[in-house]
Amino acid sequence: MALNIPGGEFLTGSLDVISQSLTIPVLVILLIIVIISIIALGGLIAEYTSRRKVPVGTIRDLIYEINAAGSVEELKDIISNAKIPKSQRKVLMEIASSQDLGKTSREALARKLFEFEEEKTMDKLQKTDIITRIGPTLGLMGTLIPMGPGLAALGAGDINTLASSLTVAFNTTIVGIGSGALCYVIGKIRSGWYDRYLSDLDALIDSVLDYMA
Repeated sequence: MALNIPGGEFLTGSLDVISQSLTIPVLVILLIIVIISIIALGGLIAEYTSRRKVPVGTIRDLIYEINAAGSVEELKDIISNAKIPKSQRKVLMEIASSQDLGKTSREALARKLFEFEEEKTMDKLQKTDIITRIGPTLGLMGTLIPMGPGLAALGAGDINTLASSLTVAFNTTIVGIGSGALCYVIGKIRSGWYDRYLSDLDALIDSVLDYMA
């Protein structure tokens, strides 16, 4: 029907050219996504083997020790010897070293340091979150784009072209959905780690601020 209206052939031809011109970019991006997903999986394994697991009891005991510190110097010693990640110790040491600041300024510093740690965790989650969203979409695009020439080849009796188009369509679907699923799992695991990390840091910051108030 579209071919029978004025300009219909031009419009459908233009859309066909645009859709087919996206084939190579979609395939290239899907290949990049696969590489990033594999690297992210390796990073997850490396992070799991190197990360320090901090039990709730350790955080509880540390809060009691901070509260019982006799001086700022003793507080710093407690923080420097605490069995928590180095990045958390660094934040707490900066706050403990801010005794020359007023209460409001110290709280502002603590809030800014916490936000910086939060931004770092969000940056680590951003790549996998993007792939989780665009991976299946690109897989669907890679599925539909070759189907046009494939169906046209079927109408002309060209089975070889149809088979080639279907192969590309299925491969891109598998790659897109598989990469999205893998990055979703990686993102969920890391999100749980980072939520716990930030929760512990928030509790410890409040404890240090309460001591220095």
